[in-house]
Amino acid sequence: MRGRMKSGFNLSLFLLAFFLFSNAAFSLTNFQIKRYCAKQKNISSCIKDLKEKRSNLQKGNLIEIPVFPYKN
Repeated sequence: MRGRMKSGFNLSLFLLAFFLFSNAAFSLTNFQIKRYCAKQKNISSCIKDLKEKRSNLQKGNLIEIPVFPYKN
């Protein structure tokens, strides 16, 4: 009896934490986007692209993330 109560409590605690922190876990703030794009050549298109990707990610759509190989 105690084992089922403990596992039920752990499951409910996990689900509560998951739903509380899942919405804002992976999105960048506007300040972080502007700071990153300040180093790029075309600032306005960079900001537009990152905001669009953030919107798609928050809606649950897949986004493309480029991966560059490490060079020695």
